[in-house]
Amino acid sequence: MKKSKKHRAGPALDLTAKIGILIIVLNLFVVIFGPMIAPHSPNALLSDEIFSPIGTEGILGTDVLGRDLLSRMLHGARTTIGLAFFATLIGFVVGIVMGFSAAEMGGWADDVISRIVDVMISFPPMLLALVVIAGLGSSVTILVCTVGITHAPRVARISRAIAMEIALNNFVEVARARGESLFSILRREIWPNSIRPLAAEFGLRFTYSVLFLSGLSFLGLGIQPPQADWGMMVKENLAGLHYGSWAAFMPALAISLITVGINLIVDWMGAQTGKQIPEEMMK
Repeated sequence: MKKSKKHRAGPALDLTAKIGILIIVLNLFVVIFGPMIAPHSPNALLSDEIFSPIGTEGILGTDVLGRDLLSRMLHGARTTIGLAFFATLIGFVVGIVMGFSAAEMGGWADDVISRIVDVMISFPPMLLALVVIAGLGSSVTILVCTVGITHAPRVARISRAIAMEIALNNFVEVARARGESLFSILRREIWPNSIRPLAAEFGLRFTYSVLFLSGLSFLGLGIQPPQADWGMMVKENLAGLHYGSWAAFMPALAISLITVGINLIVDWMGAQTGKQIPEEMMK
């Protein structure tokens, strides 16, 4: 009789990964539906009383201008998380193209791309951002592209290392022997086998984007008033700490939660990747 093959289940989620997924799902819900469920406009003056306590004027109270803090946070989630996602996506697209191309082409092309990456990494990210914003302004497009540029060389270095390791496998050599083009090899052979480590790196880079953009907004160089942004909300409500207000603490807590949630998932993915390598070698 023919024995039926047992299908191995995927890696089980541990408690920390479940907590991370829950945090990310809640943030995605807020990004998509936050402006729809916000009780007030983000710039509407709810009360003459500034820094009102939680539950008196609005669910989370009011901010430095008497605006509803909950409404501004719900609107600010789309700005903070959305811009961070697009900045990370731009950096990854540019970085993966550079890294994969350098690994597969080799020779002088690898040397040129690697030197460009080294030069870009030599600039401190915050200093580079300050120079670009000072020269070109702090529009949304400039902010997203600037943060994406800071990601690209680091992603290129990691993707190059991953692609070079994958290129040593026999199936890549067979694809070269068949005469497949560079694009075909990158798309069909290298990319599918690099998704897991690059997904973990995307999570780390996304966390960095959230913190970077929030830091720029805190310095007054990011999103400009009256648009709601978590980093800017922390800055403009700092005076409320002297009155015992939660207006500065709540957006800071939101930034912390999403970074913690992503890192919990990334740690789990890294642990599963490390376990999978020796398990596959045992076959």
